[in-house]
Amino acid sequence: MTGTIINIDDLRLGNSFAALPPVFYTRLMPTPLPAPYFVAASAKAAALVGLDAAQLASADFVEFLSGNRVPALSQPLSAVYSGHQFGAWAGQLGDGRAILMGELNGPAGPMELQLKGAGLTPYSRMGDGRAVLRSSIREFLCSEAMHALRIPTTRALSVTGSDQRIMRETPESAAVVARMAPSFVRFGSFEHWFYRDKPEQLRTLADYVISTFYPELTAEANPYKALLAEVTRRTARMVAHWQAVGFMHGVMNTDNMSILGLTIDYGPFGFMEAFDAGHICNHTDQAGRYSYANQPQVGHWNCYALGQALLPLIGDVDAAQEALGVYQPEFERTQDGLLHAKLGLSTAQDDDRLLFDAMFKLMQAGHVDFTNFFRALGNFTIEADTARTPHPDRALRDMFIEREAFDAWALQYRQRLRRENSVDATRKAEMDRANPKYILRNYLAQVAIDKADKKDFSEIAKLLAILEHPFDEQTEHEAYAALPPDWASELEVSCSS
Repeated sequence: MTGTIINIDDLRLGNSFAALPPVFYTRLMPTPLPAPYFVAASAKAAALVGLDAAQLASADFVEFLSGNRVPALSQPLSAVYSGHQFGAWAGQLGDGRAILMGELNGPAGPMELQLKGAGLTPYSRMGDGRAVLRSSIREFLCSEAMHALRIPTTRALSVTGSDQRIMRETPESAAVVARMAPSFVRFGSFEHWFYRDKPEQLRTLADYVISTFYPELTAEANPYKALLAEVTRRTARMVAHWQAVGFMHGVMNTDNMSILGLTIDYGPFGFMEAFDAGHICNHTDQAGRYSYANQPQVGHWNCYALGQALLPLIGDVDAAQEALGVYQPEFERTQDGLLHAKLGLSTAQDDDRLLFDAMFKLMQAGHVDFTNFFRALGNFTIEADTARTPHPDRALRDMFIEREAFDAWALQYRQRLRRENSVDATRKAEMDRANPKYILRNYLAQVAIDKADKKDFSEIAKLLAILEHPFDEQTEHEAYAALPPDWASELEVSCSS
């Protein structure tokens, strides 16, 4: 398909979700975005559905990706779902500003294309159905950055903007982000039917998800139990990967949890900078429910909420509990493997957890930059004369207030490396593949947003290009790995972000 699409009506759009009964969604047309313009596109995401970024900047595609033109084969709809928000049952929610345009086929298989910010839907509640340029840029960049970090995620195809003003805390420019995933079904999609006591609809949705996305589970004695176990397993792995790069979702409500184990709904997210296990990236989250340290247990809690919703299909509490029991061992196994990789340890030994815990305690005490510390750790040498000047660990030591405390940990780490005869050059190469140099720091996103407000979208493209290769040195872009400037401490993201 690449390079062959001239008219959007040539897009061969399918829509397996639209084949479900009408109670699962509302068919509706997007609300046109006044005088839309092209902001950004991801060539890598476009390739997944057989398109190229140059096409997406054309006038026809800008109209399509803004919701102004609907392809002939499209069946636009918004889905209904419910969910727990901040631990409390919130009742019916649904796609309040997102419209599913259909599925595009490509090398990766069918991908649903959803326009976020495409206007009012029956599920908008008190919202306006729109997204703003600021949040659209953040979601676009982070979706693609997370993929480059090898973390399961929805993808972002494009951002289009408009001079239409949307009221948030202050008036902001409207925008639409086109995002893609094999499915946008959520935990809350199942909760919706469970809490409405609609077992027929619950089964219909589960059968659709299994047959479409987990066909191997149809052979299981209890495919609904198997579905719960597999989603729980994927969720545990996803959260472990979040922790390993210091990513904080910000709003881990059950309506923001993907049935495919994808990172979904980028709102008030953040990447850890000065390490604080209790850090809360969402200014709205006053109680800290979704802090960095709480994410693993919240992921588990959300799986229990899904298990409750699937219980009528599973048929037995013990069976559901057994399925949910995979979460903790899967999380711990994944986290353990990721931590060993981050420290360049090729073997597992009994006291490794003590080494990890001591490291995080040190990082917490010194509020050491999460990403820069692990990246610099790759330069650690196994043989070092700590009596010479300058100190061989100087770059690392200088990250800590208590340098002697770091020295004590470094001694343990050096001894541990020697026990497995680690080779510096080999270990560094492996650690550099595990520890990114570049992440989407809030201040980097803000710089791109500030320029975009003046119709300069060059920084978005530049930042995307850097974040697509987070493990590479990219010495020409060294400044993008720097500590945040002082003004960045005033940046806040909330549920309106």
